[in-house]
Amino acid sequence: MRARAASAAAAPESPNVRVAIVDDHESVLLGIRAACRDAGYEVVGVGATVDELLDAIDGQSVGVVVMDLSLGDGSSVTENVTRARATGADVLIHSIADRTTSIREALAAGAAGVIPKTSATSIVMAAIATVARGEVLNNLEWASAIDADQEFARAQLGRREQDVLHLYASGLPLKAVAVQLGIAPSTAKEYLGRVRAKYVEVGRPAPTKVDLLRRAVEDGILVIDDVRNAPR
Repeated sequence: MRARAASAAAAPESPNVRVAIVDDHESVLLGIRAACRDAGYEVVGVGATVDELLDAIDGQSVGVVVMDLSLGDGSSVTENVTRARATGADVLIHSIADRTTSIREALAAGAAGVIPKTSATSIVMAAIATVARGEVLNNLEWASAIDADQEFARAQLGRREQDVLHLYASGLPLKAVAVQLGIAPSTAKEYLGRVRAKYVEVGRPAPTKVDLLRRAVEDGILVIDDVRNAPR
């Protein structure tokens, strides 16, 4: 896998970050809430379950939901991530890092990244800032979960489909992708449609450009530096 591990510790804090927290261990929940406030983030709601969280935020906008993988109400990882994302927030998984099956499920459901509970508080806060900026949190836990299951890690993309995905996810508009590859814009759009369809087939839908960026990084088609250095 070519995707490089991002240094969460080096990520600067983002202003006006609105955070919600879901964890059924009260000490962890209170600790993360206190750390978020110390970092200058606004905590808009907390809960031991997603139901409790949704009641707590009561329709308020949320930037990042920090969520444990395993909650005591018997809810599924996919259900929890999907419901949290439905609020408009990105989801950062904060959990025990050796649960690779659950991590894969969370990433497939659209979680933005994973940070282990053994991480220092400063690492967790930096990860929240990274996710809040809409960037991919590409770390060892994510890479390990993906590498553990090749069916998860790979959609069967053709060479041209990979080329289109690489350029488009790097930040180029679709017309610029077509120019660079020497194909018609309609052809580039067709290739991109095929890419999205193939990710749906393997249970990893990518309806947005950010989703496509995540899939490209997950599958080693794109490295983070490609995104940082791409022309805008």
